[in-house]
Amino acid sequence: MTNMTRVEQPDWTLWRARAVDLTLCLVVLTALVAILRSTESTIDWVAPGLQALAAVSLLFRRTAPLPVLVLMLFAAMPMFVEGVLPGTLPEVDRAGVWVPLAAPFACYSVMVYGTELVPAWTFTAVLTLIATRPWSPEVAIIAPGLLLTAVPALAGMYVRAQRRLTDALRDRAERAEREQHLLAEQARAEERANLAVEMHDILTHRVSLMVLHAGALRLSTAEDSTRAAAEELRAAGCQALEELREFVGVLRSPSTPADEEEAGDDEETPDGLPLVGGGDGEEASGEPPARDLAQLVAESEAAGMRIELVESGNRLVASPVIGRTAYRVVQEALANAIKHAPGAPVRVHVRYASDRLHLTIRNEEPEHGPALELSRSGSGVGLTGLRQRVGLVGGELRAGPHPDGGFEVDAELPVFVPAAGDLRRGR
Repeated sequence: MTNMTRVEQPDWTLWRARAVDLTLCLVVLTALVAILRSTESTIDWVAPGLQALAAVSLLFRRTAPLPVLVLMLFAAMPMFVEGVLPGTLPEVDRAGVWVPLAAPFACYSVMVYGTELVPAWTFTAVLTLIATRPWSPEVAIIAPGLLLTAVPALAGMYVRAQRRLTDALRDRAERAEREQHLLAEQARAEERANLAVEMHDILTHRVSLMVLHAGALRLSTAEDSTRAAAEELRAAGCQALEELREFVGVLRSPSTPADEEEAGDDEETPDGLPLVGGGDGEEASGEPPARDLAQLVAESEAAGMRIELVESGNRLVASPVIGRTAYRVVQEALANAIKHAPGAPVRVHVRYASDRLHLTIRNEEPEHGPALELSRSGSGVGLTGLRQRVGLVGGELRAGPHPDGGFEVDAELPVFVPAAGDLRRGR
């Protein structure tokens, strides 16, 4: 993710800042002229000249605050020398403050806009020392000296802290907005992926059975019209599977890399596929109305598959969520057997225990190879989607070639959905 750059100040803001600096410069110069006119003594041109130079330097107090402060210190030096060595300047008000009139603005600006605070505080301390003159018997000069140096510096530090706090809050708000946008994008991607998984689970198995029924009807009938209609129906089913595969591919996230392919299944979904199903409140319209494995097996057998269903134990120990998950595992395994091992015997073994539900679906090697039209219609959400669905309820799924030939899907599920804490601890 790229860092968000700050928006540059608009031109009117820059012009306003320049106008403020120019106004400060003119105010200080006007005050300096008024002071010079009000005095009756003749003052050396050095001190007024340095005062005027210090006032003009305020035009650069935002872009070069530290040099401006150094110039203030330089302008105060003649007064300091006169205080240490009397007679250096012809006429000096020794009871007055020995810093330029522009010093308060320089002390404030160096704390607000400066980047090197250690030199800034050092020069400010020296300037404060000159302004207050603690060695002088003139005690009344301490308060004005602090007001012209230390107090503006402290005010600048406060403003600097407030601006940093405001910037931090703004950054946090921008970061929260970006995160909210990313969460919304992620939620939309998850919904699309969930829809893809559900379409695969619900439609692929049914359409594959329709194709097998049409193929069996084409081979068993003697009438040409019926055979042609069966062939059209079978071709339409194959086309529907292909279009379903493309549509599910569109619903999947295009930015995630494809997962590795596994034998006996379609191309897999990416590792980042969102988990679907598994909640106790999951009653989506696509879920089977009853987790009746016998009915599912009977539908597949009616399409010409040879299936042996063996159930042992009490099926009532499994919660509805686990029943839905087991139904999807068997449904996906039979759909893969239809596509990759048509005509091969399939054995479905379901064992209900007191705390676990074990599923084993194994198909033998097909005699004539896979059904090409069906095997090419993979929707892209196969065993990986099942693994994530099973993992969501705290179970495990293994799939791969069997040592004796064929392909086997093995799933072990809890009979109830574990708590979230148990899942995080791997129980």
